[in-house]
Amino acid sequence: MNRFQVLTGAEAGVDTSEWWRGAVIYQIYPRSFRDTNNDGIGDLRGIVEGLDYIASLGVDGIWISPFFTSPMKDFGYDVADYCGIDPSYGSFEDFDAIIAKAHDLGLKVIIDQVYSHTSDQHAWFQESRQNRTNPKADWYVWADAKPDGSPPSNWQSVFGGSAWQWDGPRKQYYLHNFLTSQPDLNVHNGEVQDALLDVARFWLDRGVDGFRLDALNFSMHDTELRDNPPSGTPIEQVTRPFDMQIRQFNQSHPDIPGFIERIRATIDEYPDRFTVAEVGGPEPLEEMKAFTADGKRLDSAYNFDFLYAEHLTADVVRKTLSQWDGGPGEGWPSWAFSNHDAPRAITRWTNGQDVEQIARLNMLLLCSLRGNPIIYQGEELGLPQGHVAFEDLLDPEAIANWPHTLGRDGARTPVPWTSGTPHAGFSNANATWLKLDPAHDAYSISNQVKDPASMVTYTRKLLAVRAAQPALIDGASQMLKSPDGVVAFLRKHSAGDVLCAFNLSDEAVEWNPPVDCLGKATIATEQSVEKGEHIASTMPRRSGYWAACGGVCDPGELKAS
Repeated sequence: MNRFQVLTGAEAGVDTSEWWRGAVIYQIYPRSFRDTNNDGIGDLRGIVEGLDYIASLGVDGIWISPFFTSPMKDFGYDVADYCGIDPSYGSFEDFDAIIAKAHDLGLKVIIDQVYSHTSDQHAWFQESRQNRTNPKADWYVWADAKPDGSPPSNWQSVFGGSAWQWDGPRKQYYLHNFLTSQPDLNVHNGEVQDALLDVARFWLDRGVDGFRLDALNFSMHDTELRDNPPSGTPIEQVTRPFDMQIRQFNQSHPDIPGFIERIRATIDEYPDRFTVAEVGGPEPLEEMKAFTADGKRLDSAYNFDFLYAEHLTADVVRKTLSQWDGGPGEGWPSWAFSNHDAPRAITRWTNGQDVEQIARLNMLLLCSLRGNPIIYQGEELGLPQGHVAFEDLLDPEAIANWPHTLGRDGARTPVPWTSGTPHAGFSNANATWLKLDPAHDAYSISNQVKDPASMVTYTRKLLAVRAAQPALIDGASQMLKSPDGVVAFLRKHSAGDVLCAFNLSDEAVEWNPPVDCLGKATIATEQSVEKGEHIASTMPRRSGYWAACGGVCDPGELKAS
């Protein structure tokens, strides 16, 4: 018997038949995925055309970033009509085609829901701002100025400057945690909650399989409008005033879980659906667990531990995994290394060295973690951060902090489909909404799908191996003792354990794992898949492997996880 008993999901009484438990999700940023009407903007029909390729990777579902009616000041996260499709993306006929084809291919479809704020062009806000007595007067966060005319509190916007904007028609300030054109909904208001839940039902009736909930911890505010305390962050580490406060009163309100329970009750009206929350902030763990507690709230959550990490180290991985280890009442984690809001991991974590090797290492690690791996479009290509000249930037945060941050535009440049063609096959337009980095042409899908040594081929093989290993899908995770620079853990399952080991340092490390996998064949490394070699005691720099243990291992003395 193991020194420390670790229960698998089934042994622990977890319903392992849930399709989303361990599912690999592919994130599509539609504006940059594929353009079919030659206006330079990716569209829903482009997603339809790309679904065969996505399914060929071996993923289980797609997450589509917003395509709703919007003035596009924040490219869809400023929603002007929750139940409308922006004409730049297409029509309901196109969306229905996505649902139908995805389901035919065995893919689930998850879409964004933005419940913390809308666009200032939304009909709700247009009515709310007219006066203080209209039916939607309390649907947004309004407050009087202080006697000297200054804002009601010291709260700061994510994008810089005060989180309050003066509005002439109301002669009041409204709250905007993001752009001034993104007023915050008053989700304390039951009518607002009802309206948002009706939006959820609209899309569930349309056939979606779940939601990714954007900025959910911004959805309620302190009604006393108390000032946030200073964070004490050294000024040299600050890129915006937002970072100089502890967001105690404009974020993470204790009533949010009550609203989440209403969301869950609505989702439960529809079988086999999935919900995952984005949870930002410097201390997200408590919220992630609260948002997913006891099977009464959301299914999963993810944070920015990896998305904002400047370096990938063993300590970062150990710390992050130890915080989400399957304790009682805890929900299911999801993980992302890259997305539309963060510079691409391959650029953050390589300094331009060993790029191809580390792209594979990142994918191997991401698909090892207990939870749902979320692969951002282009990650399976090994796509680095795109270069966007200052005059071509659209991201307000990148413009404000140029040239000190990579910004979001470089993670949003168009996907290269066909090398040697205008805009690498993304579009036949004269110009695209963001310019494609010419260096990305060499990473094109057309080149990689026919190359047995490409990153795409590696990803396909890796996901196929993962799908055949129950331990890597929904097995428990148990951390092993390992040298500095190495992180190693067992994924444990009654069908057989898998050892996952990674040397994330810049030096080779001698290490023999304390389990009976020695002498067994590796099933994946950062170089290849189903390699069939025995495990060596020397782990090269920036390397990793999976090793099937052929049964349930006794790991002996373990480091607490």
